[in-house]
Formats: sequence, C-alpha cells, structure tokens
Amino acid sequence: MTLETTSRPRLLAGCRWAEASGAERLLLFPEGAIRLQGTGREILERCDGQRTVEQIVEELRQIYSAGDPARIEEDVRIFLGKLHQKRIIDF
Repeated sequence: MTLETTSRPRLLAGCRWAEASGAERLLLFPEGAIRLQGTGREILERCDGQRTVEQIVEELRQIYSAGDPARIEEDVRIFLGKLHQKRIIDF
C-alpha cells in the first residue's frame, strides 16, 4: 500500500462508531472494537472519504500547533497504515 497525500481514507463497510463513556468513542469493526480518544480519535474521525491525507495532516497541525509538523505527518501516516492493515480503513 502506498499512502499518497491525495489519498482519501474512509471506514470500510462493517465499521462504525459507537459512543463510550466520557470523551471516548468506540470504533466497532467485524473482528472487534477499538476504544479511541485523543489524537487517534482526531485522525480517525477525519477519515470520511472526503478529506485527503494532506488535509487531515494540516487540520492536526492546527490543533497541535506546538508539535513538530514533520512528526505529526509521520504519526498520521503510521496510524493510517496500521488501520489499513487491520482492514478498518481504505483509500
């Protein structure tokens, strides 16, 4: 899989959000569930098939403006790659 800046990540069929306690959300998928909060939640909530990877990275750079821009992009790419391997998102 090559993750391009123009790729548009989206949840695969069978994956959906469910509310959990507090500021957490659960992502339900055929093999299980992931409890998400913080940065992971920020990234995955933007995987709507409309935003590009570049747009997601830019939005996170604005939210986490004190962070290293290159590190933010790297973290987003790694996270999306892992979700793709688990068959939670596609591009």
